[in-house]
Amino acid sequence: MSTDTAPTDAHAEHESHDDLYGHEISDRSYIVIALILAVLTALEVAATEVGLGSFLIPALLIMMAIKFFIVVSYFMHLKHDSALFKFSFYVGLTGAVVLYSVMLTTFHFFID
Repeated sequence: MSTDTAPTDAHAEHESHDDLYGHEISDRSYIVIALILAVLTALEVAATEVGLGSFLIPALLIMMAIKFFIVVSYFMHLKHDSALFKFSFYVGLTGAVVLYSVMLTTFHFFID
C-alpha cells in the first residue's frame, strides 16, 4: 500500500460515512446552534432572576422544549432519521412536559 492511496482511502471512508447518514452539517452550523443554545440558556437564567411570577414555569418549559428539539435534531441527527424515531422522541418530550405540569399543578407551583 503506497502513501498515495492513504488520503484516497480516508476520503472514501468519509464519503461512505456521509452516504450512511445522508447529510453533513458544517462547522459554521454547529457554531450557530451553539450560540442559539447559549442564548436560550441565558434567557432561562434571566427568567429566573427577573421573576416572571406564574409565567416562569411555562416560559422555562417552552425554552426547554426548544433546546430539546435543537439538540435532538442536530446533535443526535434526528432531523435526518426515520419518522418512527422522531415520533418516539417527541412523545417522550410531550409526556415529560405533561407529567411535570401535572405535578407542578398538584403542588400549586403555578399559583402565586
